[in-house]
Amino acid sequence: MFLRYLLPALCMIWVMPAMAGSTLRCGSKLISLYDTASQVQAKCGDPVSRDFLGYREVVDQYGFVSEVPLEEWVYGPKNGMLYFLRLQANRLIKIESKRSN
Repeated sequence: MFLRYLLPALCMIWVMPAMAGSTLRCGSKLISLYDTASQVQAKCGDPVSRDFLGYREVVDQYGFVSEVPLEEWVYGPKNGMLYFLRLQANRLIKIESKRSN
């Protein structure tokens, strides 16, 4: 009986951090993972910092390998937080936040 409730609770705890990092509010607008770079910029404005990190090799569904650009955009500080957005091939793939000093 106890395990019946424990397993779903553990799954929720494991999933919650992933859900928290999949969106970011910019004023009254919301950006989400896989938004395009132009959508992010239209909703959040120009980043404080925009760094080109290089290229990453990706394999498509047919097995073809291609190189795509990888960038990191920084927004903030907003309420003491910096937001780091990772874009791959002009698509938002990661949102991280860190308390600014």
